[in-house]
Parts: sequence; C-alpha cells; structure tokens
Amino acid sequence: MATHHRDRAVTADLRDPRTSSGGALLDLLTGHLPRVGDGARRHDRDGTFPVEVFEGLRTGGALGATVPAELGGLGVTSLHDVSLALTTVAEADASTALALHMQLSRGLTLTHEWLYGDDRARALAERLLRGMGSGEAVVCTTVKDAGGGRVVTRLRPAPDGGWLLSGRKTLASMAPIATDFVVSARVDVAGVTRSAAAVLPRRTPGLTVLDNWDGLGMRASGSVDILLEDCPVGAEDVFLRGPVGEVADAALAGQTVSSITMLGIYVGVAQAARDLVVSELTRRGGSPSAGVRTLLAEIEARLYALRTTVGSTLSVADHLAYEFDGDPAERGRRMMFDFQRAKLTVNRLAPEIVSDCLSVIGGASYSGSHPLARLYRDVRAGAFMHPFTYPDAVDWLSDATLGGAKE
Repeated sequence: MATHHRDRAVTADLRDPRTSSGGALLDLLTGHLPRVGDGARRHDRDGTFPVEVFEGLRTGGALGATVPAELGGLGVTSLHDVSLALTTVAEADASTALALHMQLSRGLTLTHEWLYGDDRARALAERLLRGMGSGEAVVCTTVKDAGGGRVVTRLRPAPDGGWLLSGRKTLASMAPIATDFVVSARVDVAGVTRSAAAVLPRRTPGLTVLDNWDGLGMRASGSVDILLEDCPVGAEDVFLRGPVGEVADAALAGQTVSSITMLGIYVGVAQAARDLVVSELTRRGGSPSAGVRTLLAEIEARLYALRTTVGSTLSVADHLAYEFDGDPAERGRRMMFDFQRAKLTVNRLAPEIVSDCLSVIGGASYSGSHPLARLYRDVRAGAFMHPFTYPDAVDWLSDATLGGAKE
C-alpha cells in the first residue's frame, strides 16, 4: 500500500508518522533516546529497570501520549504511530520499548472504554486516563497467571459490597514503577464465571510487587511477578467482561488494538542490528567478502519485508479499529487474522536478521558484552507475546484459513 505526496511515493514501511499527534510523540521521545541507549547495556547486565528514563518520559508527557487531549494527553490514536514510536525506542533499547508499550497500549484501550463503555466503565476509564494524562498515573496491566495457570487469579465478594482479589501474576512489565495495576481475573456473577479486570492502586493492602525478573532477554523491562493476597477492590473498580470460554469474535478487535503495536519493537531490534553491522563494516574499511555481501543483501531484503509487512498491517488495523458500521464479529476476526499473519512473519524474519548480523560480525558478537548479544536475546521475546504464542497462532491461523477467512 502506498500513498502519494506530489511526486514522491511513500511506502507503508513504518518510517514516518501518519498523524500530527504521532509526530509530536516522536519529537518528545527523541530527546530521551541518548539516555535510553547509554544505559541499555548496564541495565541489561544487571537486570535493572531504567527508572531514570521513565521518570523523564513521565515528566515530559510521553507516558500520556495515547490519552485523549481533553483528558490531558497528546491524543495519539494511530496504531501505526504508536508502533513507530516503539520501533524508534527499541532501536536504542527493546526493554524500554516493551515497558513503554504497557502504558501506551493501556491508553488506547481505556480510551475505547471511555468512549463506548457503560457508565461505570466510562467513569473508571476516565479516572485512570486523567491520571495518565497528568503524569501522575503509570498503569501496568497483568494478564498471565503465574505457575502455568495452575492457580487462577479470582475476585470474590467482600462484606462491604466490593471485592477481594487473590492470585499471582507474572510477566508484569513496567511493574517496578507502576502506580496502578489492571489485573485480569475471574469472578462468579449470578452463577456465571466471567472474565474481569480489577483496578488497584499500588498502595492496596495485600499487593506485593516482587523483585524476581531474571529473563534471558528484555532484562531491563521489569517483567516481575505481582502477589495478590485478599486485596480489597472497590465495587466501582472492576471492568466486567463476558463469560469465561465464550467465543466472542468481536472481542478480537480489542485484543488486536491492545497488542499489535508491539510488532514495532522487533522491527526496531532488527533495524538496530542492521545499522550496527553497517557501521562496523564501514569502520573496518576495505571491500567485504562475497559471503558478507550476500548476507548484507539478505539482511536488507528481510528488513524491507519486515518493515512493509508491519507498516501495511498497521495501516489496515488503523482503518478497522475505528470502523463500527459492519458486523463486529467479522471485524474482530479480520483484525486478528491480519495481526497473526504479520506476527508470524515478524517472529520469523526479525530473529533471522539479527542472526545474520552475528554471522557478519563473527566471533566477537558471541561475547555477552557485545551489543548484538543483547539484541539476539531480546528479539526472541516476540515469539512469546500474546496473542498468540506460536502453537496457538498456528491453530488459530490454520482454523481461520480453512474456515474461509476473508482477505
């Protein structure tokens, strides 16, 4: 897909913002990139969260980028532009981009609740969004139960008419600095087990943010566990969803909006690896061997395929995300179908690009202190991001294809 500006064709390759608010976000982030890059190696080595970087992003307004302007934010709504922002940050440090995704994604989904939810959901969403827009609220979303899901996080009625929340969540990126948590749980309502999302301030009794993240990659993302022990939750502080196990294809649209911008992170990692290799070969001088030239050509071709796939998919997602006239279930299926095809492509091409970059540099890149070593570990995280992991994506895509998913 290409748009035309005068005599110049612009390809959808995730390089330029599509909206003025997206451009403003990039401008805000640019000043922080040197600090992000300077601390990346140290935070990766030590497995520490870059608190100082996020303090700068918070005070500078970047953490409120996807909050509507009338609630104090920049009003970025374009999925393409959010993903481009994550790509740009990931070129300096993927861990920082992954944590930033948590805040920007939550702004997008809370905005939808604010615009289209029921009265209770709108009030709760507005409260969080105003905090994010002012820079006071940093919101971490926790979905995955710890222990392989053997213990499910649950809400149960409290004597005061509210709820008590118990469980343990894992991979809660950005949790070290979060002021509020949106916790996925199950709850029994009128004899029906439903999905829910409980909102808790960090100071809530029984809520403990653990310091236990020791990942292979994304080591500075602060993807720790959250322990929840009879945490009190107000009756008005819960987003209620549909019954557990209910097939609701319309909800696939929201899942897509919540996660698709992460694809930009792995584009950024691949771009950073490519740029590092080109810089190193230029520094060495001389004429590279035929083998190195072949690898460089493959890297360029794969990077082009990666960027155009993600850019084009986001362009379509931007259209569908705000198109409400058709069948909601069909809209959800189409958005997830496009997302999963692009995600499978990213999860294949991005690691291949980084791997080829290691081959070009040679044995020096096998050192744990080499920048490519960090990129190689970080890029593998893409395969584990929901929705879906590779086995589930294969099942979903093949079922969608055999079921006649529409292009």
